[in-house]
Amino acid sequence: MLKTGIIGKQEVVVSQNNTAEVVGSGQLPVFATPAMIALIEKTAWMSVADELEQGQGSVGTRLDVAHTSATPVGMKVWCETELTEIDKRRLVFKVNVFDESGEIGKGTHERFIIQNDKFLKKAESKKD
Repeated sequence: MLKTGIIGKQEVVVSQNNTAEVVGSGQLPVFATPAMIALIEKTAWMSVADELEQGQGSVGTRLDVAHTSATPVGMKVWCETELTEIDKRRLVFKVNVFDESGEIGKGTHERFIIQNDKFLKKAESKKD
C-alpha cells in the first residue's frame, strides 16, 4: 500500500562512465550532477514501484536539489529517499545523497503516478 514514510536506497561506484567529463556536464573526472539526478530518480521510483497497481508507473516531473560536494572516481555514492507527501497522483520525496566522506547532495523530487500504456500512447502520438 502506498503511504508516506516509504524509504529507498540505491548506490553506485563512481567510474569514468558517470563523470562530468564523460556525460558532458563539465571537464573534470568527478561524479556528474546528471548522474546524481539519475540516481535520485532511480531510488525514488524503485522505492514505490511495488506499491503501485498493475500497469502503473511513475515519472519524474520536478527536482530541487543541490550538488554540494565533488566525488572522485572509485568512491561509492548512495542515495536515500523518503516519500513525504502523497497528493492524489503526485508523490514528493525528500532526497539525500552521500559518498564515503559525507553528504554530497540533498533536496526534493516529485513524481506522478501514470498508467504506463496511456502515457506511452500519448508520447508516441507526438510523431503524428
